[in-house]
Amino acid sequence: MYIVTGGAGFIGSCIVRTLNDMGIEDIVIVDNIKETDKWMNLRNKKYIEYINRDEFPDRLPEFEGKVTHIIHMGACSATTEKNFDFLYKNNFEYTKAIWKFCARNNASMIYASSAATYGDGANGFDDKRDIKILRPLNGYGYSKQLFDLWVEKELEKGANAPAQHVGFKFFNVYGPNEYYKGSMASVIFHTFNEVKKTGKKGLFKSYNPEYADGMQLRDFIYVKDICKAVKFAIENKNVNGLFNLGTGHARSFYDLALATFKAMNLEPNIEFIDMPESLRAKYQYYTQAEMNKLREVGYNEEFYSLEDGAYDYVTNYLMNEYENY
Repeated sequence: MYIVTGGAGFIGSCIVRTLNDMGIEDIVIVDNIKETDKWMNLRNKKYIEYINRDEFPDRLPEFEGKVTHIIHMGACSATTEKNFDFLYKNNFEYTKAIWKFCARNNASMIYASSAATYGDGANGFDDKRDIKILRPLNGYGYSKQLFDLWVEKELEKGANAPAQHVGFKFFNVYGPNEYYKGSMASVIFHTFNEVKKTGKKGLFKSYNPEYADGMQLRDFIYVKDICKAVKFAIENKNVNGLFNLGTGHARSFYDLALATFKAMNLEPNIEFIDMPESLRAKYQYYTQAEMNKLREVGYNEEFYSLEDGAYDYVTNYLMNEYENY
């Protein structure tokens, strides 16, 4: 049996799609759908039960001895969340409970860390370096960092661990099934909708003299590449560790906008707008995943280019009433 937390969400539901494509249907989905439209991500999926996130900790004992994998994608992923007590409980304590369950049950745990743990990037984006030196810029990133550090301590002291443990530091993920995320949806999603509504796209001006307007750089990764990496982890039980998951190639927001216009078969119409003052002090101008560590354990899939990923996302999903993956 597989448990996928966050299984109705953006990345989690795409992973459920991948499990179904692998012939796996013995899946329990844990999420917090409530009044959101996330339920639409489950319409084309096969699973045996849905459990609300708040009920899941109390129900975990029901699954003792029955689970082979927990794929833990459930978290508060809003980088703007200010309630740190909520982040600590939801992203740290909750994840520790899942780790301990997997350790007791000799199950595999594949979980989401985040590139937000790298902070402003002053210490680079190398997943082989000491994670203790990292300084996240927001509570979300710090909550993810706390769990990464806790795992490191558990392993160092030889505590009981899951049969397999793989953490992925996701960089800037985009793709189908994210339509419910509001302001936290990807820039491609917002670009598509802004262009559809106004015919143009506004990009933030740069407040760093090293970067021209719109040339701020991110490592944009298509969600289908995330799914391939999770599939790799499932199929290679000897792989353990904390890995970056980006493409290894930083691209500009200007490139992203051009790729979206091209996928929409429209001429680019881009303007530069002021960045909100609240963002300027903590804004990242560059992220790029070092990908050697994942490659060295045998992952050899090619990543979607920004242009190919944008084309697939726009033409097969956004232009089709947010068709689900």
